[in-house]
Amino acid sequence: MCAFYAYTECMQYTIRGIPTALDTALRQRARAAGKSLNTATVEALSEGAGLVGSPRKRRSLSDIAGTWKLDKGVQEALAAQDQVDEDLWS
Repeated sequence: MCAFYAYTECMQYTIRGIPTALDTALRQRARAAGKSLNTATVEALSEGAGLVGSPRKRRSLSDIAGTWKLDKGVQEALAAQDQVDEDLWS
């Protein structure tokens, strides 16, 4: 039973591919709070998963989804942005 408890209560993860910006932010957060990088990371994961703190208010976009109306001027402006100026690429 002791091994089961240790396995489920003290789960360890190896996370690869942490972007530099995230690493920097986590290290700054740990340093500012005077905590270990591990503790700061676990807290950030818990917050991100909505397990601690007040839940973030989120907005549903269902009221505007599907309401886009085609506009000739907008379509022309977007098409103009897709034009490649060959002189800039030679």
